[in-house]
Amino acid sequence: MEVNKPAVNPAGFDMNRRVRQDSVEAYLAYLCSVRGMSDRTIHAYGKDLAHFSAYCENHGMTPQGASPHGVQGFIADLSAEGIASVSVNRALSSIRGFYRWLIRFGFRGDDPSINLRNLKTTKRLPSFLWEGEMASFAELPDRVGILWPLRDKALILTMYSAGLRISELVALSLPYLEADLSGARIIGKGNKERYVFFSEEARDALGAYLPGRDSRIKAAVPTDRLFINRKGGPISVPGVRWIITKYAERSGLDKSVHPHALRHSFATHLVNSGCDVRLVQELLGHASLSTTQRYTHVDMERLKRTYLKAHPHGLGKRNNP
Repeated sequence: MEVNKPAVNPAGFDMNRRVRQDSVEAYLAYLCSVRGMSDRTIHAYGKDLAHFSAYCENHGMTPQGASPHGVQGFIADLSAEGIASVSVNRALSSIRGFYRWLIRFGFRGDDPSINLRNLKTTKRLPSFLWEGEMASFAELPDRVGILWPLRDKALILTMYSAGLRISELVALSLPYLEADLSGARIIGKGNKERYVFFSEEARDALGAYLPGRDSRIKAAVPTDRLFINRKGGPISVPGVRWIITKYAERSGLDKSVHPHALRHSFATHLVNSGCDVRLVQELLGHASLSTTQRYTHVDMERLKRTYLKAHPHGLGKRNNP
């Protein structure tokens, strides 16, 4: 098979030199320097490919030169070890990406993972709050403030009303905000840019929070990040998780409430209100529509009420016992 001609590298990344040293290391460096993927994503890919590299070494081959049988053996071993199907599929996705890269840049002519299928997984609905639950949760900082109630309320409402990822929330900076706090420009996964909108409640909460934020910023170490900690520095991802967890403990809700649940709630509420799924996809910054379609689950009680009202058998049984 003819090896593909190496693709043009816009970042000037010295692919040939890096591949000669370590193909996996070069691939991860490419994801960082050229694709602009997040540290978290690169870490996940690196973990999977390190495991695959160790398997290859133990079986007398290299990741770059592995055969279809070798890749299949690695996936089979993961399954035999009792690794969850979703984790096995993630490892397979990492391997597929690695071979697509090798082929694209002409370091390999075939994909040894091409005939492997994902394992079947149990589809779980994302954890989310219904509209009333979300409204009550957003009011918690007013009632049971923990560290900085004005900031906490603004943080919760901003994250929910715009459907932000936690990484997008902590990276949000003042220059990207609209002057009237109606929305902001977001840099999401893969450095993709999108525009998001803030609800009236979020705008009010931000307006109440910003004066206190400005007074805590230290002249010696200024930051333009929207959300800061009590010491005046940029808030961290663990810091946001801690805040949401603490309010979840005080909420009395018998369900899992975490930062991503606010994003799930945003999407669920839009879809259940009749918003076009493709528009929700744009607002969330999803690359694939299939990722967004999991939010098309329905409030079963609402569906039941609609059935009783509209279906002849539903009303018929009640009107003609």
